[in-house]
Amino acid sequence: MARRRQSVTIKHVAADAGVSLQTVSRVINNEPNVRPAMKERVQASIDRLGYVPSIAAQRMSGSRSYIIMAINDRDLTIADWRAREGRDWVDQMLLGGMLTCAKHGYRMLIELVDTHNDHVERELGAAIAALQPDGVILTPPHSENSLITRLLAKRGIPFARIGSMQDGPGIAMSMGDEHNSALATKHLIELGHERIGLIAGPTDFSLSQWRIEGWRQALGEAGLPHENYLERGDFGFESGIAAAGKLLDLDEAPTAIIASSDQMALATLEVAGKRGLSVPRDLSLVSFDNSPIVRFTRPPLTAVDQPIAATISRAVELLIEPPEDNPGHEPVIVEGELVVRGSTATAPRRDG
Repeated sequence: MARRRQSVTIKHVAADAGVSLQTVSRVINNEPNVRPAMKERVQASIDRLGYVPSIAAQRMSGSRSYIIMAINDRDLTIADWRAREGRDWVDQMLLGGMLTCAKHGYRMLIELVDTHNDHVERELGAAIAALQPDGVILTPPHSENSLITRLLAKRGIPFARIGSMQDGPGIAMSMGDEHNSALATKHLIELGHERIGLIAGPTDFSLSQWRIEGWRQALGEAGLPHENYLERGDFGFESGIAAAGKLLDLDEAPTAIIASSDQMALATLEVAGKRGLSVPRDLSLVSFDNSPIVRFTRPPLTAVDQPIAATISRAVELLIEPPEDNPGHEPVIVEGELVVRGSTATAPRRDG
């Protein structure tokens, strides 16, 4: 019978190298004040035994856990996963966060927390106690939940607030929503559109207002109207159906619409089709998010590419190695770009 292979632990490495557990831990954690010869000796044992450092071993020094924890909204995330509608917010978070963490010898873990739960502090406290993260990344709407930010500040845990530019503890970060919205609006203006509608997101997301401001600013600079051309949704498909219907019911209906999520853009595409409107001949359409699904619609959707991966990557870097020239953590903005596809075209000519 084949002998069961025993897993290699930090104790095996210490015995093989003839050093203490604390010395092995210091080498694993790449701490200073370890003689080069000792470091080589311990590393040789690690390589020879095939030892893979565990989180517990990395914590033995009592300094870092080498974990960055990202917190996402539980209900929204689970709903997205179950719907399987092509949203890739979490995928992009992992792409930016895990690659950057790995580069610095860290790990990134995502926890799902219900921000509307009366026991959110207890829920978050349990996750912190279990993982002991060196830093935390908050995504909307957690990033503007004072219960959460106060708890992290009280415990002295560095954190980044994505989608929040409010004063307060933590690193304020945005994905340039005002700039991105203005970029989409200017693209439509350049195509000759004068009536440009916006389907904004809900009021409990600051980024919803930032997108409204970017849209209004671009229209104002061009001397174009914005009254009556604003509707709100909740980022979901059904809310997009209602909002698009209201905009297209106007006597002077918009010839272009910007939707603040891919789902609301898909809804607008459906409403237009049921009304006999051709996109982009009769109605140009721009989406936010640029998730994979918008490339496979007919026509493929022009979309604002939200820099999710780049923003999370930057947040990780700031949490691990805060820059010396920004000790107060001035707000950090990572701007997106517009990906032009087949859903936008020259504005239809007016009758007469």
